[in-house]
Amino acid sequence: MERLVVLFSLFLLTTAKRQDLSGKMFTFPVESNTHHVVLNPEMNKIFFTVTVCLRVFSDISRFQSPFSLSLPSCDNAFSIFKENHVYILNILNEGQNFWGLKDEYNVWNSVCATWDASTGLAQVWVNGIPSSRKGIKAGGSLTGIPKIILGQEQDSYGGHFDAAQSFVGMLTDVHMWDSVLSPDQIAYYSHGGQFTPGNVINWNSLEFSTNGYVVVESKETSHEVGNM
Repeated sequence: MERLVVLFSLFLLTTAKRQDLSGKMFTFPVESNTHHVVLNPEMNKIFFTVTVCLRVFSDISRFQSPFSLSLPSCDNAFSIFKENHVYILNILNEGQNFWGLKDEYNVWNSVCATWDASTGLAQVWVNGIPSSRKGIKAGGSLTGIPKIILGQEQDSYGGHFDAAQSFVGMLTDVHMWDSVLSPDQIAYYSHGGQFTPGNVINWNSLEFSTNGYVVVESKETSHEVGNM
C-alpha cells in the first residue's frame, strides 16, 4: 500500500521543466476537472496571426478540449474543441464550427488551426485536409501573457475546469507560431515531413508542468503509426 501511495503521488507532482519531447506524448487516462498540462511560453506580446498544430488520439465523442489559450481579459482567446467529428475554433470568445473534416477514433489525427486578425479568416486542417475558411473576430488581437493548458478548457484565466469538457486520450507534437503557416508547411507537419518548429510553443524544446494524473510516455505505446 505504501508503495502505491508513493507511485500515485508522483503523478500529482507539478514541476516546470524544459524537455525535448520528440517521440513522446502526454496521456490523459481519465476524465477529470483537475488533470492537465501547463505550457509556459512566457511571452508578453500582441498576436495578430496564429497557427496551432497538434496530434490527438482518442475514442471520446463528447465535447472535449485538447488546447486552451486564455488571456487576462479573455478565457477563450484561442481554443480548439472537438465534438464527434466537428471541430470548433473559439477566438476571443467567438466560436465557429468546422464541419466535414475526416478524422477517426483510436488513430492519430493531425489538427492545425490558423487565424489572421487582419481579415478574421480562420481555418482548420485535419490530416492535411483544409476546412472552409470562416471569419472570426476580424481586427482583433491576442494581447497579454497567455496561459496555455492542454487537456482542459479554461473558463477563467488559468483554471475553472469542467470534467465534461476534459480531454481523454493521447496528445503529442504541439507547436504554436505567431504567423499563419502556408498550406505546404501544414502538409509537411500533417504527413511527417520537415517543417519549421513553432516559435511560440516548440515540442522539441518544451517548457511545461504536469498537474494530476498525466503520464509522459513514448508514442510507440500507442501501437499506431499512420498519420504521424
